[in-house]
Amino acid sequence: MSATSTPATDQPPLSTALAGELAGTYIMVLIGIGSVAAAVLTGAQVGLWQVAVVWGFGVAIAIHLVAGLSGAHLNPAMSLAFALVRPHEFPLSRLLPYAGAQLLGAVLAGITTATLFQPFLLRFEQMKGIVRGQPGSELSAMVFGEYFPNPAMFGTGPEAHALVSPLLAASVEGFGTAVLAFVVFAFTSTRSRSAPPPAAVPFFIGFTVAVLISLFAPITQAGWNPARDFGPRLVAFALGWGEIALPGPNGAFWPYIVGPLIGAPVGAWLAERLMQLRR
Repeated sequence: MSATSTPATDQPPLSTALAGELAGTYIMVLIGIGSVAAAVLTGAQVGLWQVAVVWGFGVAIAIHLVAGLSGAHLNPAMSLAFALVRPHEFPLSRLLPYAGAQLLGAVLAGITTATLFQPFLLRFEQMKGIVRGQPGSELSAMVFGEYFPNPAMFGTGPEAHALVSPLLAASVEGFGTAVLAFVVFAFTSTRSRSAPPPAAVPFFIGFTVAVLISLFAPITQAGWNPARDFGPRLVAFALGWGEIALPGPNGAFWPYIVGPLIGAPVGAWLAERLMQLRR
């Protein structure tokens, strides 16, 4: 979700960049899944749009914080897009270290959320008769990883699972990430004549995330980021959700990884081609 364009020759030291990616992803995911936890467990957020807006502000805040350190990708799919589409700005050799830092930041955000909301998780599960790790416990596990369709809206039974196939979920995740990458690359292109001022770019990227969540979260919970999903999902697995966390009730957590990793480069490539039309 980079808000800056940095030539490869001007890249910050790798240690600095990785610290920025870890910190930025931690802040973004903490705010994002914290908003989900507050909504699911306490009813603090009223409606999907409120959760989406909090997520969007989390993205904008995180980009503002670390753009100068790492470019603020905060997302392995976005890092892959930069490596493939703008290798002059982001060398391929940095892809795996960036992804590792992003995943670690997301894991730490999941641990923090689980620690802070622990009494509310236990209360919610007791009130709903949820047995952690058993069918139906997606209703609490959704605080961490994501499920299709949204369990809070459609439940967890076979009729709900029949609404969204793994292929459809992967397609939605890929499409949403492509739109997000298109916006990021269009707004950070040196060829763009209508992009907002650089200081405002993080807000518009965050607002794009909020809009996409409000549209597609009913279908997949709207991840757009493999680290955002897999990091907290690992935390849920360790805390007792077991197969409900990994591999998931449909045996299909892969749409949240494969979809974004395909969608982001496609959206980035389309944005670059469009910007090249402006000579």
